[in-house]
Amino acid sequence: MKLKIYLFTLLLFGLLQAQAQKVTVSGFLKEEGSNESLLGVMVYTQDKPYGAITNDFGFYSITLPIGEYTFIYDYVGYNSKTFQLNLLKDTVLSVFLQSNSNQLAVATVNVTRNKASENVQMSTVDIPIKQIKDIPALFGEKDVLKVIQLMPGVQSGSEGQSGLYVRGGGPDQNLIILDGATVYNAQHLFGFFSLFNGDALRSVELIKGGFPARYGGRLSSVIDMNMKDGNKDHLTGEMGIGIISSRGVIEGPLAKGKGSFIVSGRRTYIDALTQPIILATNNGSTAGYYFYDLNAKLNYKLSDKDHIYLSGYFGRDKFYSSTKNSDNSKFKANFGWGNATTTFRWNHVLNNKMFVNTSAIYSTYDLLIAADEIDHDTTAFGLRYGSGIQDFSLKQDYDWYASTRHKIKFGFLATHHSFTPNATVVIGGFNDSTVKSTTSFKGVETGVYIEDEIKIGLKLTTLLGARLSTFSVGKTNYVKPEPRISAAYKLQKNLSAKASFANMNQYIHLLSNSGIGLPTDLWVPATEKVKPQSSWQAATGIARDFDSLNFTLTVEGYYKVMSNIIGYKEGASFLSVADAFNGGSSKVTWEDNVTNGNGKSYGTEVLFQRKTGKLTGWVGYTLSWTKLQFDSLNFGKEFYAKYDRRHDVSVVAQYKIKKNMTLSATWVYGTGNAITLPLSTYQLSHFQTFASYFNYWQSGTEYSERNAFRMKAYNRADIGLQITKQKKHGEQTWEFSVYNAYNQKNPFYYYAASEDNNDPSSKTVLKQISLFPILPSISWNYKFK
Repeated sequence: MKLKIYLFTLLLFGLLQAQAQKVTVSGFLKEEGSNESLLGVMVYTQDKPYGAITNDFGFYSITLPIGEYTFIYDYVGYNSKTFQLNLLKDTVLSVFLQSNSNQLAVATVNVTRNKASENVQMSTVDIPIKQIKDIPALFGEKDVLKVIQLMPGVQSGSEGQSGLYVRGGGPDQNLIILDGATVYNAQHLFGFFSLFNGDALRSVELIKGGFPARYGGRLSSVIDMNMKDGNKDHLTGEMGIGIISSRGVIEGPLAKGKGSFIVSGRRTYIDALTQPIILATNNGSTAGYYFYDLNAKLNYKLSDKDHIYLSGYFGRDKFYSSTKNSDNSKFKANFGWGNATTTFRWNHVLNNKMFVNTSAIYSTYDLLIAADEIDHDTTAFGLRYGSGIQDFSLKQDYDWYASTRHKIKFGFLATHHSFTPNATVVIGGFNDSTVKSTTSFKGVETGVYIEDEIKIGLKLTTLLGARLSTFSVGKTNYVKPEPRISAAYKLQKNLSAKASFANMNQYIHLLSNSGIGLPTDLWVPATEKVKPQSSWQAATGIARDFDSLNFTLTVEGYYKVMSNIIGYKEGASFLSVADAFNGGSSKVTWEDNVTNGNGKSYGTEVLFQRKTGKLTGWVGYTLSWTKLQFDSLNFGKEFYAKYDRRHDVSVVAQYKIKKNMTLSATWVYGTGNAITLPLSTYQLSHFQTFASYFNYWQSGTEYSERNAFRMKAYNRADIGLQITKQKKHGEQTWEFSVYNAYNQKNPFYYYAASEDNNDPSSKTVLKQISLFPILPSISWNYKFK
């Protein structure tokens, strides 16, 4: 017995002694010259047994035995730094990395923040902002979501649209986050542009599968974006003038370098250019459209362990028209929608192994449609229709660098939702009175999570996660566990096999008439009648790095099952003015107008890309199937989703012609969308009495099975040329680009009409409407320092 006690005491002493002989190196990684935090920097010892990656705020921590080490700090687009350290105690080491302008100019999409074969996370794409600015775009407007559409597994909706369909999911199944705040409608100009101004962004990350447990609330993807902090060393800025809009950004230090600010704005001037023409040709009638964005961020360093941030986004689209009639009466219409977000963050370093971020978040989206008929300065009839969603959230996240083999994240999120799917006001009308009808819901969504990245031996790394989500609306409560797991096994030095499984739940739905993400789509909560959406996704693949050639190859296969996805019943509509006239007494609600069903999506994705060199870019290919089944649609039979796309190809290339000149090009190809077409028309005797005196006939249409017809395949090439010239106080860039360079007539939609427009009796044929022909554009940009 005494021997056992002795051996146990000796073992305990040895463990304590080993622990006592370990030290921790921690600190922050920042950009030299601006003090901007650098996320995703690799920090490792020369022989690589110990390492870490900086978090979203540039913090890292490594625990290792006492001894002498060579530390390497490595990040794409920056010069690496090396430090020789003799570690005898805990050490704080913050490092500044210098931007390598030559390397940055040719760096392209870095598919993972470190080497693809060394990262346990799969189905992830990180997109440097430089890449977004270099790719040619519609009207020269640089667009984050357009670049994401060029990635395998991601499809666009229609010609020019910014909507995202990720691995078979709809646009409402993408969680879009800006500085921790959810953005509900990420589109301008009815979906042709996104609202994210690349000048204000620091990082963009897309996750398509194997979701870490810290994310929840959506089924298909997470797009996590962070705004720049602002230059802490000196005042700098940038401005640009394009075909349809101008933009500008200014940033600089506050309180002698303890803080910084950044303000970025963009506005279109389509209305200013077209309004004089409309007024001159339409006898006093006018119409216009514009959108604007405003990003702002402040940050301040309270101490070496405390940092606070305040950031916000404000944007709006507005269409307006006014028509003057011959009797001096007027008709006015306004159609607008907008987003606003505000995030307050407090970073605190609890100790050299634990970092905590606390966030208070506000987010709102609203839509307003207004129409007025004015007779002699008095409103004879008016209509106001509004909808929206408003969130207040509290979030706390912990990064615990427990050891060299365990990196643990845990935290919680609580969100109070306010939904207003329908708020209608009718002024005047049949009874010359004002009637109102409003539908609103309150809901609370919470999530608690933990995830642990575990290194097992030298070859296996796992990411184990669990999330418990809840949702309460009225007397209805949902509680859903969500297990997550990812694993990577090193087959060779630069070759890994990966696998992941994730269960997701979504408690809010998007009701869409059009399917292309128009702002008239409505956000509504899960209720007792309408259940939450849920999914599970399994994926497997390989990642191979070819260091000597700067190539990376990733191949992934996935299978996803979705349940309780919803859509409108046949003939249902989002707007019921009749209900307002009835004082909101109608018993038919949006819950009665929707139906629920199931879906599945599966496929294979290939991405072959080159990160550095004079010629850079990638080739992406997706082979996929997406099928849906609703009991009340298509006679209950399974059908292909509208945006099911069998083959999807994207080729992106950038060539550094010389130091100040870059040529870029993209080419895309995709199988046509699946649509429903009319097969024939006929007439029905709707009502017939005394046939010789009264006879009324109604036309009818016979349709094919749902989405049984394929549109013509889509393909397009874009070309861009950037010419940069150094000036005395900054840098000037001219960009020339051509959208749809070979003028491909891609289908936007089809309609049935007479073959000969002058002969209505000729046979009925299918005709195609194309949207964008070849479109050249030019823009000018100036960056001052």
